[in-house]
Amino acid sequence: MIGGFVANGGNGNTNVLIRGIGPSLGQFGILSPLADPMLAVFDGNGVRLTSNDNWRENQEAAIQAVGLAPANDVESAILATLPAGNYTAIVSGKNGASGVALVEIYRQ
Repeated sequence: MIGGFVANGGNGNTNVLIRGIGPSLGQFGILSPLADPMLAVFDGNGVRLTSNDNWRENQEAAIQAVGLAPANDVESAILATLPAGNYTAIVSGKNGASGVALVEIYRQ
């Protein structure tokens, strides 16, 4: 899944929380949720800036402090401060798995 977004902060930077959600979608009736989503963020030139597999592995305390931690430990999340520009968030399945996923971008 690919989600594009524009960062356009007033001071030149935008703080964002990006989430790749899969397993927790099952509680909402999604029949084939992506079992283990992986998340990667790319700039407007296609350069990979950062990635995350399981949200608790990196930035756990900071993500919890925002109050938007994913419900499942294998879901992905990234907190980033981005300069103004175009970005792409890509959610993929670990080991090539497929299923229904959701990419979310929250301005902080």
